[in-house]
Amino acid sequence: MKNENKLIAEFMYMRADPIDKSVMIKMTLQGNEVVPIDSMEYQSCWKWLMPVVDKIESLRDADGNAYRFLIDMCNAEIENTDIIVLGASYKRDAVYNAVVEFINQYNK
Repeated sequence: MKNENKLIAEFMYMRADPIDKSVMIKMTLQGNEVVPIDSMEYQSCWKWLMPVVDKIESLRDADGNAYRFLIDMCNAEIENTDIIVLGASYKRDAVYNAVVEFINQYNK
């Protein structure tokens, strides 16, 4: 999870600390905030995860089509991609796994 959370944090505009690799730097209007990677809760907290879903849904593919999350029970799909996560243990797990898969494809 640590690598996946770092991947998500970078997608959400955080940057790695050049000295301490165990933290990320989040730029805010109040200044830079140091966020330990081990304290990130993308995998366990909707408050962390849903802004990532919002960002993905704000993006467009090469044809100008929006990405849209479809979440049903313990399944998640992102329209205009081949990403479908079926039968996760929990709804949040399905969304988290779809987010990670999307970012990996998006970064290619």
